[in-house]
Amino acid sequence: MANTNDVNNGENLNELLKIRRNKLDELRSLGIEPYGIDKFERTNMTSEIKNDYDSFEGKTVTIAGRIMSKRGHGKASFADIQDRDGRIQLYFKMDVLGEKNYEIFKILDIGDIIGVTGEVFKSKTGEVTIRVQDFKLLSKSLQILPDKWHGLKDPDLRYRQRYVDLIINPTVKETFIKRTAIIKAIREFLDSRGFIEVETPILHTIAGGAAARPFITHHNALDIDMYLRIALELHLKRLIVGGLEKVYEMGRVFRNEGMDIRHNPEFTLLELYEAYTDYHGMMDITENLFAYVAEKVNGSKKIIYQGTEIDLTPPWRRLTMIDAIKEFLDIDFDKVSSDEEAVEIAKRHHLEVNEGMKKGDIIALVFDELCESHLIQPTFIIDYPVEISPLAKRKHDNPALTSRFEAFIYGREIANAFSELNDPIDQKERFIEQLKQREAGNDEAHMMDEDFINALEVGMPPTGGLGIGIDRLIMFMTDAYSIRDVILFPTMKPKSDQDETKGDDE
Repeated sequence: MANTNDVNNGENLNELLKIRRNKLDELRSLGIEPYGIDKFERTNMTSEIKNDYDSFEGKTVTIAGRIMSKRGHGKASFADIQDRDGRIQLYFKMDVLGEKNYEIFKILDIGDIIGVTGEVFKSKTGEVTIRVQDFKLLSKSLQILPDKWHGLKDPDLRYRQRYVDLIINPTVKETFIKRTAIIKAIREFLDSRGFIEVETPILHTIAGGAAARPFITHHNALDIDMYLRIALELHLKRLIVGGLEKVYEMGRVFRNEGMDIRHNPEFTLLELYEAYTDYHGMMDITENLFAYVAEKVNGSKKIIYQGTEIDLTPPWRRLTMIDAIKEFLDIDFDKVSSDEEAVEIAKRHHLEVNEGMKKGDIIALVFDELCESHLIQPTFIIDYPVEISPLAKRKHDNPALTSRFEAFIYGREIANAFSELNDPIDQKERFIEQLKQREAGNDEAHMMDEDFINALEVGMPPTGGLGIGIDRLIMFMTDAYSIRDVILFPTMKPKSDQDETKGDDE
């Protein structure tokens, strides 16, 4: 934390850190062990006292938290203490504490954690305050917190030192408390509809369930390479085969890919599967889940994201991928009869075309690159090409397309769902096609999963499946610009010792 701020008074940082360590020795010389207290019983949180002053006026309370400011001289001083729920003002007076204890208080620094007991009153300015009768040092801070005027604004440093970010920036703490409420609301929604929450392996022998590059690790006892899961899908479908019928899992998945404002290598994914329904049933669940969560945590089905009002009220618009391209680009792929003609369309729009791309690949490419940004209000894009949907069921009236949708908000994909493929022969053929793509250099293509084929041969009922990126959902619910703002400890490249000594602007 030594570089959280350039120490605004210009003093040498190392000297200030040395002063803090000298105070540590001074406290110990006075018989105070700054880390010696194992437990401290509180009667209340700061917010309880401030929000219900009439009930607490004149009463004695015991609270604990971090000193965030100190002011005053002579025989009386004020300080602000911060706990998880907020801040409250403290009033320290020598006549009440005694000279020795008051001198100990003067040694304390901003950032130190203390426990206090005192009487609740209002200061002359009307601020709810605790007149301290006794206090204990619970932990001495040896680092310098950023000051209240400049704060901790460097995003890179905020993500690396989230513990400081949570202390200094109240809105950050509110975001992560809301994250917990959102996840709780998702579970409430699914549990109330008869879904069973399950846990499936994180270590896989085959990386499947998504088109993504996996992280590889090694199991020493078995002497085999294994993969951190890139999806939850294939194990959950096995449970549908086993008769659980309605299952979900919310957990971390890992994809060895790039990082930007919407992507982190490890992220939280919700996948759910329901027997005897299809992708239309998954649309109903998706739009109702988003609306339920928004109303539960924000009090409204409408949210504001980056200045734009988004209305999550069901029903959401439904639009086929081919119709979306027709609407936004005036290109009708229903009239395109060959792969070569589709490739020419992509090239005319300056899109990069890889060798071996078929018409379905081009349709998806054109949509991804040129249409997604138009989808601001919640929209289901349905009926995806079979070439990019190896786990989805073909449409009966058009085998070139699948019963699949992705949901978009603010030009971003936030959900993916299928009428799940339950034909083991068709599934094996698609896996074989994916293997050909792997051999051609596509390391994100699916591997063959013989056990999953075996499960389908046992028999899987008609099933709808849905995946939702929880971090992206939380971004919308909290108006967060970057995925890093809703992940407590996002993936960061380690900084060298030399980097750590540089200023924030370097």
